Parts: sequence; C-alpha cells; structure tokens
Amino acid sequence: MTELYEENFKTVSKYVHATSRGHEVIQTAVGMQLLPQDYMFPYYRDDAMLLAIGMKPYDLMLQLLAKKADPFSGGRTYYSHPSLNDIDKPKIPHQSSATGMQAIPATGVALALSLRESGDLLTGINEPTVEQKAIFGTESGASSSGRRERVTEDSNPHEMLKQVQHDRANGIVVCSLGDASVTEGEIAEALQMAALKQLPILYLVQDNGWDISANAAETRAQNAYEYAAGFHGIERISIDGTDFEQSYNTLNKVIETMRTERRPFLVHATVPLLNHHTSGVRMEFYRDDLEESRERDPYPKMRQLLLDNGFTVQDVDGFDAFAKAETKKALQQAMEMPDPEPADLFTHDFAPTPITEERGERSPKGAEKVVMVDCALFAIEELMRKHPECLLYGQDVGGRLGGVFREAATLAQKFGDNRVFNTPIQEAFIVGSTVGMSAVGLKPIVEVQFADYIWPGLNQLFTEVSRSNYLSNGKWPVSMILRVPIGAYGSGGPYHSSSMESVVSNIRGLKIAYPSNGADLKGLMKAAYYDPNPVVIFEHKGLYWSKVKGTKGATSVEPSEDYVLPFGKAWVLQEIWKKEEEETLSIITYGMGVHWAMNATKELGLQDRVEVVDLRTLHPLDYDTVFASVKKCGKCLVVTEEPSENSFSRALQGRIQEECFKYIDAPVMVIGSENMPAIPLNSVLEETMIPSTEKVKVKIQEILNY
Repeated sequence: MTELYEENFKTVSKYVHATSRGHEVIQTAVGMQLLPQDYMFPYYRDDAMLLAIGMKPYDLMLQLLAKKADPFSGGRTYYSHPSLNDIDKPKIPHQSSATGMQAIPATGVALALSLRESGDLLTGINEPTVEQKAIFGTESGASSSGRRERVTEDSNPHEMLKQVQHDRANGIVVCSLGDASVTEGEIAEALQMAALKQLPILYLVQDNGWDISANAAETRAQNAYEYAAGFHGIERISIDGTDFEQSYNTLNKVIETMRTERRPFLVHATVPLLNHHTSGVRMEFYRDDLEESRERDPYPKMRQLLLDNGFTVQDVDGFDAFAKAETKKALQQAMEMPDPEPADLFTHDFAPTPITEERGERSPKGAEKVVMVDCALFAIEELMRKHPECLLYGQDVGGRLGGVFREAATLAQKFGDNRVFNTPIQEAFIVGSTVGMSAVGLKPIVEVQFADYIWPGLNQLFTEVSRSNYLSNGKWPVSMILRVPIGAYGSGGPYHSSSMESVVSNIRGLKIAYPSNGADLKGLMKAAYYDPNPVVIFEHKGLYWSKVKGTKGATSVEPSEDYVLPFGKAWVLQEIWKKEEEETLSIITYGMGVHWAMNATKELGLQDRVEVVDLRTLHPLDYDTVFASVKKCGKCLVVTEEPSENSFSRALQGRIQEECFKYIDAPVMVIGSENMPAIPLNSVLEETMIPSTEKVKVKIQEILNY
C-alpha cells in the first residue's frame, strides 16, 4: 500500500496520509490477537493494525480519498483515523489527531470495564432505560456490538444486559502511541489512573526515534519504558518491534495475562520509520538516518521467517503478487467512488434526543421548597436509583465530603464507591474519560470543582468529547454530563469566581445549560441524562443556597421525579403586553443575570414595561422566543456576568441586532462584568467588577430613555 501510494502520489496526496511502513510487524502482532469484546485506540500510523483486525485495503483507501463511503467517518477525517462499531471486530471509538490524547479516553474504557466487573452496576434493573436501549441498539442507533435490535415490551432487559456483560467478558483495551507522544502531560494522567485502579489496558508504544523532524535525543529524557517505571503497578516490557516471533509471543503472553489478572501493561517496541512522517512532510527533508533505518526493515525478516517455516520462495512471491494486485484494484475502485454531497456536511452534529417536550409536574402540590443545590442533588439521586449505569465522579465528591458544595452529599453512602468516587486532581482525565465510559454503555456525570479549573480539561472537551459523534459519522456519540460550578460569590477571588461560558459555547458539538433556579436545574439535569450527547451544565454557586441578597427566586418547589425540561426552550419569566404608547424593553439573560433583572424591574416599578427572558440553555438557544420578545418590546438589553468584550453575550447582541433591526428603536445593549483579567479577592473590588441590581437599574433607564 505504501509503495502504491508513492506511485500514485499526485492522486492520493490531495489529503494527508501516513503509513505504518517499518511498524507493520508489531501492529500485526497485536491486531491478530484482539477479539470483538476488546476496545482499541490506534493512532494515525496504525493502518497495519487495522488490516490485522480484518479491515480491507479498500476500506482504508475510502478514507484515504475522503469518500462518502468511508466506513469510519464518511469522508470527514484523515487517513487511518478509524472509528468502528462492527459486531465481529474490536470496538474503536473516535479519537483525534492530537497526539497522545487517545490515552485518556482509552483509560476511561478500561475503568468502565473494571467498574462493571467489580461493582455489578447492572444489579436491580427492572426495565430498559433510554441509555440501556442505547447499549443494545434500537431503531435510532447501533448497539455496542454493532447490532441493531429493537427493544420491545416482551424483551427481558435483565437477560439482555447479562448477555451484554457476557459478550464483554475479559475484554481488554489497547491504546497505541508513538513514543514521542508520551511526553504529553495527559499521558501521565492516564498512566496514573491505570496504575492506581489496576485497569485492563495495554499501552503499546511504537518508538521510531522521531517526533516529526525532532529526534528522541532532542525531546526525551527517557523512552516510554523508562518513563513508566515511575508508575508503580504497570508492568513494562521492551521488545524489538521488527521481530514477529518476539512481538507475537510477548503480546500473546501480555494479553492472556490481562484477560485473567486484569492489570495494566506497557509494551515499548522499537521500530524504524521507513516512509515519510506524512505525505506532506517528506523524509528526505530532514532525515539523516535513512540507511540505518532501512537495515532494520522488518519485511526481509518476515520473508525469511516464512521460508524458515516451510513456505517456498514461490509461495512468498505469490503472496506479494496477490497483495500488489489486490491493493491496486482496491485503489482503483476507491477512486471511482463518489465524494460526499454538500448535504452530508449537516448530519450527525448531534444524536437525536428523546426529550423534546416539557413533561412531569414542575410544582407538585404539597412539595417542599428547596434550595437550588438540593434540586440537583435529588435529581442525581433519583437518576442513580433508577439507572444502574449512572456514575458520578470528580474531585472530592466521594463519601468523606460529598462535594465542596455538598452537591453530592450522601450519594456515595447510598450507591457505593464504585458509582460515586473521587478522582485525582486530573481535570483532563475527568473530562476525557467520559468518552470511554460512554462507549462501554455507562452514563457518567462528572464535575470540575470550579469553572476556573476547567482549563486543563478543555483539550479533551474540544478534541475528543465534542467531535466524537460528528467525526465518527454518528457511531460514537459521547453521552455525558459535565457539571461546572461558576460565577462570583462571597469574595471567592480570582481562581474561584470566573465566568467562562463564552469559551465553552465556542466548542461545537456540546449542549450547554445555565439555569437560574432549582426547578430548571432539576428538569435540565434529567433531560441531559437522557440526551445521548455531551452536556455542560453551568451551576452558579451564588444561587446554590440563595444566600446572595435578592436570589430567593432560585429556590423552588421541588419538581416531581418525572419532570424533564428540554434544551432550547427559553422562559418568558416576566411577560408584558405589547404597548404602543410607552417605551418597553426586553431583557435577555441567564443564570445570576435573571435575578439582577427581576430585582431591578421590581425596584423601578417597571414590571409592566420590561419583559425578562431566561434563556435557560445557551446551546441550543431559543432564538424564536428571544426574537419574538425583542420585536414586541422594541428595545433590548442583554445581561450577563461575564466580561462582555469578545463574549457569548456580544455574539447574541449581534444576532439580535441583525434579526430584529427593523423592529427596534435603539441599539441592542449589553451589561456585563468589567473587562479586567480576573475578579479580585477584596469584596469592594469584587462588587465593582461584577454587575448588580443597581447597575442593571441604571442600564434599564438608559435604554428606555434612549
């Protein structure tokens, strides 16, 4: 295949590709030994590994040429970037081109397998849930085994789930890495968790001595084998990855040990790189070791091994001739296949959600009024009681503390340490592991302690979580909830007070909620759970207990257990009639801004002239309700806690101005925090920094008098 690509370079180099030339022996040795219940996370040079699990050159060439029929991504991503969910092959969730980033999702799969085995998360199931149906496969999606089976009223869900467990028995995870990627910090997080939890994962490190143009001496203080010595509990082996017998036998022993002893290994295989880094970065540009590398070519060794084991020269030459003919035919067939159509761009940005309408009782008779944090706590408790595949993890959420805001209080005691547990201080792992958890059929609810600490997790959120469904052409949606306490409250200072929804809302492929009260939080939490897509929920910590003056409206009568609130449905919290003789104003806001707006209009006595729209979700955003309110009122103010420059609120302001220009009598205005680098600790400075009821009152009067 490599030779064929070089012969047809002008044709096939329209899109970037790399090959496994020099690496193919170690890749073949591992691929041959994997089973359908296993999960593998190849990297972009692993085409030989894909062939070894049963893919055909034609399959890979469809991706090489970005054709519509590309079985991995439908022409959306690079060559040898597989995502596979076939019944007869190992499962391959999506992973990005970012080197090393697959290690955390892969370790998430291994953690999910381990939790299933040790915790029996399926105990007590009486009926199939939405998520359990997603595991088996329904009319709306493929099962984890690749089957599409309809769950009917006559199905026995417990027996079906037991079958899923059996199918996954002794499954392992293989995470393939280049040695250069092991210098990434997120590799350390993955290795730490694998060692800590003793997970059934093999980190296969292919060491060819190069990054792109930088060699190992320039970039690595030690190789992966030496580096892994610091992670106690991971068994390490270093081998010659060009020797098939050594590679196969070593991996056979490792894999069989993992299937029975359920513990992690790292195999470091030395190999030469015998072709270009990619088609766009040619080896002659920078390589000074080509002759030495060619002396280590595994292909002559493989020929000799065949001859030593009873094959004739004619046999081996026949294999060669067959392979060349088949690959040439495959390339010709692939080139003749159609490209995607323009309409194909717009599919699989999100998987369909079953929650499209508000259902259940929002304010049941006789129910108690509770604070916002308890609405979230009770929602998760109800979900965990009903859905054994539901997990909650993050920093300090376990039994000793139950979360720094007590948002997970008593959950570990009620559901056990396998379902509610602490993680190390690893925001990247917390976020990225959900890819693996979801792939195995669990539903993770995870949290970072403060919005200020989400930054280390953004790499995983952006590269792995948000793009998985789209780039796998709908095969691997990531079903997860990420809880993010946010906002300024009580002199939290520069590292516990920030608003950063603008950054997250710029990551396409996520759904984002930002509720202003407990009932909305509970309803959105339930909707998020049944949504097969990744959801971020911003929870303003100043609203958790309504201790901030003027936020009693965040408390709610606790909705019923079956209450769900769909995403993309704004709430006209304070509605007015259209007035011809008076100036009226629409305030568009969310989170704490809702309370500033409601308090300001009340204190000004303008409840009949100011409409307040609570967005509730930032994506999807209910533009219909927003535009209708602005067109009716004729003036608009967007209220946010974020600094407004280059922000979500400015983008919303522009969209409103564009859509409602003919109907408005003044510029759309925004009020947000001052545009300073951070929120100071001192309470006077904090008050000066962020909006307030008083500041919103001034802005309301300014725009009404415009």
